[in-house]
Amino acid sequence: RTSIGKSVGGTGRFPPRSRGYTAAAKMAVPKRKTSKSRRDKRRAQHGIAAPRVNVCPTCGQPKRPHRVCPTCKTYKGRDVEPLRYEAP
Repeated sequence: RTSIGKSVGGTGRFPPRSRGYTAAAKMAVPKRKTSKSRRDKRRAQHGIAAPRVNVCPTCGQPKRPHRVCPTCKTYKGRDVEPLRYEAP
């Protein structure tokens, strides 16, 4: 910057766009490398849990909760009519 008048080469804070700078030059960048410990602590929540399984009260076979039993086609003790067409 010069002491009198306007700054040389742009507005002062960012370089002028005419020099080939892109918007990527203004993106946020981490100040420090993420340590292995911090990275692994964050990924500890990403585990895959085994699906929950209940026992059908009608036939005693395992089934997923809140779903029709695939063996006897009942839900909450009532018979359920199968779908005529495959659901998308």
